[in-house]
Amino acid sequence: MEMAITTVAMLACMQLKHFVADYVLQPAWILRGKGNFRMIGGYVHAGGHALGTLPALMLAGAGMTRVAILVLAEFVAHYLIDYGKALLSRHSRADATTRTYWAMHGADQLMHQLTYAALILAALA
Repeated sequence: MEMAITTVAMLACMQLKHFVADYVLQPAWILRGKGNFRMIGGYVHAGGHALGTLPALMLAGAGMTRVAILVLAEFVAHYLIDYGKALLSRHSRADATTRTYWAMHGADQLMHQLTYAALILAALA
């Protein structure tokens, strides 16, 4: 039962972090920086996600080396997922009224959620 509570607590932490970092803390300069390796916005955004993952990973009681590796993995995964979505969006004529837009948005969110599942598994294993 304790493992189940820890797992759900970790997931809740990551969900809250995801909402705040993806929907509340994204000014225009961050949004413009995604999809461009030479702009800082995407790096700052992925860094916010990585740091926001720390509390969830600490709940697992994993060692600091494992936590550091998983935080780095979250940074890289988040940056690359967002980079890919930015590239696809740039080459698409989809806007918020199209199924294509929502499919791309949903795929982006799904990949982030699967990343969180993998992080939780890696932290608890």
